[in-house]
Amino acid sequence: MRQPIAQLTMFEVVFSQTLLLKKIVDAVKEINDTVSIDVSPTEISIQTMDSSRVSLVTLSLRADSFGDKFNCDHPLTLGVNLKTLAKLLRTASNDDQTTLRAEDESNTLIVVIESPKEGKISSFELKLMDLNNEPLAVYDTDAKATVKLSSAEFSHICRDLGTIGDTVVISVQKENISFSVNGEELSGNMSLQPSDAVDNSDDSVSIEVDEPIEQSFALRFLNMFTKATPLSPNVILSLSPDQPFCIEYQIEDAGHIKYFLAPKIEDVE
Repeated sequence: MRQPIAQLTMFEVVFSQTLLLKKIVDAVKEINDTVSIDVSPTEISIQTMDSSRVSLVTLSLRADSFGDKFNCDHPLTLGVNLKTLAKLLRTASNDDQTTLRAEDESNTLIVVIESPKEGKISSFELKLMDLNNEPLAVYDTDAKATVKLSSAEFSHICRDLGTIGDTVVISVQKENISFSVNGEELSGNMSLQPSDAVDNSDDSVSIEVDEPIEQSFALRFLNMFTKATPLSPNVILSLSPDQPFCIEYQIEDAGHIKYFLAPKIEDVE
């Protein structure tokens, strides 16, 4: 039986299935493995950039999506090494229950993993880090082109084109979205047209365009972003001239993870 939230606990959240937490950690640590997790009475959020400051990832999970399994008295920032947390979570089965807990003025994050089927409870203390990260600018501008497609399909496209070259040119028109790569020995193009999948709505493609747009991006980063594929059946691609590319994955009914990537202006002729 899970112990009730203690009165001295300042923050506590329960992930009924550890699998969701594993997916989130894997999706964020590709960009930066040391992050500040901001918790408040209304949400859990993360904002962090990669070391080259070319890409940005933001995460938001609403407190109300956890029901009575979320408690936070006042805002708190937790500096966490995600690689260490991922290593710890590998000791848990996907359907185990994981509790994250932090107390006032403590320098540790308490992680409790419960396996009801085995009658097993494991408790760990993860040392917190003092990261002193500065607030980051989030580029939520009005997109001139928005495409929604299968996250698995987007992952396949990025992976396959990444074997040809380093840079992809993404072109969006009302008729289609195309992904083009020019490598040293091979070039390639993949395009998708708007469609309504009869058997599975997750396979449909929708395209909304205010004006045609074409931009170049580093495939290395896009392939990092697709680590979030297991979190959502769909991905939303948003593009605007001279603005970072936004790749958004909805996380069930709990929130979202968004990646932002600066375009390679010098590669656009």
